[in-house]
Amino acid sequence: MTKDQVEMYIRTDLDSTPRHNCAALASAINEVAEEVGHDSYALMELLLCNTPIPELYTHSYGFHTANGRGLIESMQHAYNTYTS
Repeated sequence: MTKDQVEMYIRTDLDSTPRHNCAALASAINEVAEEVGHDSYALMELLLCNTPIPELYTHSYGFHTANGRGLIESMQHAYNTYTS
């Protein structure tokens, strides 16, 4: 996942203007993706769109599971580390 891929996703798929540091966001997503051994694109969709990842059991009945919340918090923490 690159800065340009994150920015393009936000601009085209979400029809929005990025408000965050896309380079730090990409780095945070990649870090967590490597830790859990899963696709960074799916993790980006979880973080930005709340898209469930069935293989990682991120949602149950439309709500975050402990694992889903943990993944999101890990990406947020990594993002904050990269931006500070």
